[in-house]
Amino acid sequence: MFGLRRKWKFGLMVSILLAVAGGITMVSISNCSKANPEHSAKVDSIEIQRLIALDKGTIPVEAFFKNPEKTAFTISPDGDYIAYLGPYNSRLNIYVQPADITAAPVRVTSGTERDITYYFWKNNTTLLYIKDAAGDENYKLYAIDRDGTNKRDLTPEQNVRIEVIDELTDFPDEVIIAMNKNNPALFEPYRLNIKTGEKKQLAVNKDMSNPITIWKADNEGKLRLAVSVEKGTKTHLLYRETEDQPFKSLLVSDWKDMVEPLFFDENNKYIYALSNLNRDKTALVKIDPANPQNPEIILEHPDVDITYAERSPKKHKLVSAYYATDKKHLVFFDEDLKKIYEQLALKFPGDDIYFNGFDNEEKHFIVRTYNDKTPGDFYLYHAEENNITHLATINTNILKEQMSAMFPIEYKSRDGLNIQGYLTVPSGTSGKNLPTVILVHGGPTSRDYWGYRADVQLLASRGYAVLQVNFRGSWGYGKNFTTAGFKQWGKKMQDDITDGATWLVDQGVADKDKIAIFGSSYGGYSALAGVTFTPDVYACGIAYVGPSNLFTLLNNLPSYWEPEKEMLFEMIGHPVADSVLLYNASPVFHTENIKVPLFIAQGGNDPRVRKEESEQMVDALRSRDQHVVYMLKENEGHGFKLEENRLEFYKAMMGFLAEQMPATSIKP
Repeated sequence: MFGLRRKWKFGLMVSILLAVAGGITMVSISNCSKANPEHSAKVDSIEIQRLIALDKGTIPVEAFFKNPEKTAFTISPDGDYIAYLGPYNSRLNIYVQPADITAAPVRVTSGTERDITYYFWKNNTTLLYIKDAAGDENYKLYAIDRDGTNKRDLTPEQNVRIEVIDELTDFPDEVIIAMNKNNPALFEPYRLNIKTGEKKQLAVNKDMSNPITIWKADNEGKLRLAVSVEKGTKTHLLYRETEDQPFKSLLVSDWKDMVEPLFFDENNKYIYALSNLNRDKTALVKIDPANPQNPEIILEHPDVDITYAERSPKKHKLVSAYYATDKKHLVFFDEDLKKIYEQLALKFPGDDIYFNGFDNEEKHFIVRTYNDKTPGDFYLYHAEENNITHLATINTNILKEQMSAMFPIEYKSRDGLNIQGYLTVPSGTSGKNLPTVILVHGGPTSRDYWGYRADVQLLASRGYAVLQVNFRGSWGYGKNFTTAGFKQWGKKMQDDITDGATWLVDQGVADKDKIAIFGSSYGGYSALAGVTFTPDVYACGIAYVGPSNLFTLLNNLPSYWEPEKEMLFEMIGHPVADSVLLYNASPVFHTENIKVPLFIAQGGNDPRVRKEESEQMVDALRSRDQHVVYMLKENEGHGFKLEENRLEFYKAMMGFLAEQMPATSIKP
């Protein structure tokens, strides 16, 4: 929740006072902002198994949600070896084999508790990876040799979260990380030697009135850029010439005016950044530290934000950037890379193409292709020979001809905003009068993109149309569009989603009596809000790790979001000044409005949306004898990462939908 970009990721600890109904009233904490700590909502184990048996889909859930046999390929710096993630005892682990694929792969890690989801080559013989415990997001960093020996825990500190600031590709034995070991709310940077385990602290971060939230190194691995947040809402772009100098503020702005530093130019002089300072749409800019008030615009788009930019580790220069309208679009600033991309585009017409990695000489590239109907393939591309080797199909169970197309759509909100999104209509149907699922993205400052999504294709395979809405408050359509969602949880943001459902009915696509709302994180909140505040629109709702009470949500977020809590108050509402707004927007206080069945799923170790959010909602519904199914996985966090839990959730969800609003499953 809250987070495509760190700039829009917040946290806080707040008051528990509540004002209601036109006057300031102190409402009982136990009734309003805390669940009963001695009670845990009963999990519906038998009911869940009954629902699982109801799913009669012709393509099994496992085809969509089992761990892939091979994914997340990378290549060693010298180009001699490739690595990938593959299953071992139902958990994703690291495998390594020669790049010419002449020898069988060697399993490097043997984790059985959690998947490895992020790893990288540190040098030609060593890989680094991160893991947490049971979804608590207190990530630790590990190193292991490419033959599976010499595993070591590089961050043995307990109850500490690490973040990788810079992989330091030019320094084979070092990496820059941030840790919150000195203060849970603040991260400080360290240069870590992966051979000795020695950590050298590079800067302090103690001032809670102006804490640093982002750190950036230059091309020589020197920590020279940072972003701080003064008094919660004023951001500073910080800069220094050398590491032995103090940081000085280059640019000061309100937090909504984003200046996000990305990297230095090849001469370590100018700063590339994403910025919407003094403009609506985020542009890629180049900042001269000697004249920061007049950045050079490198790339902009009239309708959408520039999403990101990439640099070449070899050339230390800007090579590409991308933005997303209906689809993602790449723009190249390096002719060599552009030529490679054009050659690949000829080989894979109609597919999106991404570089997943390359060796230090940029001669061998890991390439991923995908489209809206398949998760795609990985290839090894040899630039000098212009030939390509197939490495893996990510999911061999997904056949393109059995999947459904995803189409960009646009409609007007009730107050005149252009709302964009995506519609997937089940193949083999007339496309008319269909049972429909409104799938709401998380964030909320995120957005949906065109491309393959397992949950979308699962729903379509069962005969459901799927609408994804980039409602106001979503990121990517300019500052004004994002801030139009501020303090609109359950209100105009929800109206945009409701208007999408109405638009689908008017278009003849959706059966007005068979519309469900489903989402995770903020999308889970939206599912609860949809059935609560527009009870006649939906036949049922599915809330996956979604908050129900905005007071307890704000009170219980991780301590390391504390520096940006005032931003969150502006986005959602202040717990005292806006207490009526928060009360009115919290579904848990209005369960008497709900007329339809709900399915609620929650991770027991979720540090962002704690299980209290789901359990107080379940308790409130059951106190009124309303139909709710509750799934809790104590070994999960913010979303189900373990294969068996993921499969059980989607099987039960499809059984729930089959019972509440039956559809005709599509034959392969």
